[in-house]
Amino acid sequence: MRLNKFWTDSSFQTEVERIALQTKNVLMTSSTRTRAMPAVEHKLNVSEEEVPEHIRLIASQQGECTKTKKQTIEQFRSYILERNECQPHRNDDKYLEKFLRARYWKIENSYRLLCSYYKFREHNKGYYEKVRPLDLRHLGDSDILTVTPYRDQHGHRIIIYRFGLWRPNRVTVDDIFRATIVLQELGSLEPISQIMGGVAIFDLKDLGLEHILHLSPSVAQKMIALLVTSMPIRTSALHIVNQNWVFNAGFKIFKPFLNSAMRERLYIHGSDMSSLHKHIDPEHLPKRYGGLHDDYSYTLWLDMLKEQSTESNVQKDMEQLGFIFDSNAI
Repeated sequence: MRLNKFWTDSSFQTEVERIALQTKNVLMTSSTRTRAMPAVEHKLNVSEEEVPEHIRLIASQQGECTKTKKQTIEQFRSYILERNECQPHRNDDKYLEKFLRARYWKIENSYRLLCSYYKFREHNKGYYEKVRPLDLRHLGDSDILTVTPYRDQHGHRIIIYRFGLWRPNRVTVDDIFRATIVLQELGSLEPISQIMGGVAIFDLKDLGLEHILHLSPSVAQKMIALLVTSMPIRTSALHIVNQNWVFNAGFKIFKPFLNSAMRERLYIHGSDMSSLHKHIDPEHLPKRYGGLHDDYSYTLWLDMLKEQSTESNVQKDMEQLGFIFDSNAI
């Protein structure tokens, strides 16, 4: 009797109807959102005019001030000349600004980053000099790494490594570093990325012992240098997904090179994509991680370099670093 009364109660019917309508709206919104995903273009946002207003606000909170920017850059330039511990190949405002942005406009910290960057370059010349980025297409064919052409909800670019797909007999560790550096250098040309940094996803599905055998402490140190300590672009978070028992062995190699700040930004999710979604909204993730996007190959960035970089001086900036773009590379 009470059950019948409960189901016929008008307030309960109203509540059921409200929930049903709400569910319908959610499903319709989700369906519309999936169909209405914007077309994605592999394009670098190298112009200051492309920085949205809300990111300009974040930049100001990080210490960037339009009124004192030129003065701070000049102070940084003088600081570099006075200490003379490293000799950057450029010292123009645009170039120095990205080091300042990467360290929240603190001159001493920015100088340490600058010196660390050039020290890495000096010790790893083979990753820059005479490297033809357009010859690295085999990494795209292997889907070992890429950077998403879209950003997450905070404005971060997302670099994704799928180490389980790596075949060391086909792709060398050095080529993975070369490809990573190309992506990092390209990202450091974007004012939005200079301000917001990026995030990395290490997908360790199918990681095996044959991979761990190639991850020496030297390799781990270089990887952390690229993602954390020696590039003029911040890595805001490292996300580990789909790890297996082999991960523990590999992590022991990497852990000593993670500083305390980076350990706080290291997140291990396993196969729980809802855990990853707490940090990166599904709207800004590939479908394989519970998101909405297709996978995009590394080679699409190389196509962008070939087709678009000349008109925006990107190629010139990259050539100044030692990379080669010529007819033989194309």
